[in-house]
Amino acid sequence: MNIFIERIVSDPQVCSGKPCIKGTRIPVHIILDLLAAGENFAGIKKAYPNITDEDIRACLSYASVLADEEAGVAV
Repeated sequence: MNIFIERIVSDPQVCSGKPCIKGTRIPVHIILDLLAAGENFAGIKKAYPNITDEDIRACLSYASVLADEEAGVAV
């Protein structure tokens, strides 16, 4: 089972429905952008102290599933 199912939510009333870490207004894409820029888990948690390592891993898992399901995207 994918860990993101319990930690990533999409609610039209929160951040315009963008996927966010459950219980926060932190969109998944913000965490992914920080990771892509080279930030480590400790740095992300310092900037967003209300999230956990598991939340960050859930963002990665969510991105992995989306990348696996996307078709026809030219890179």
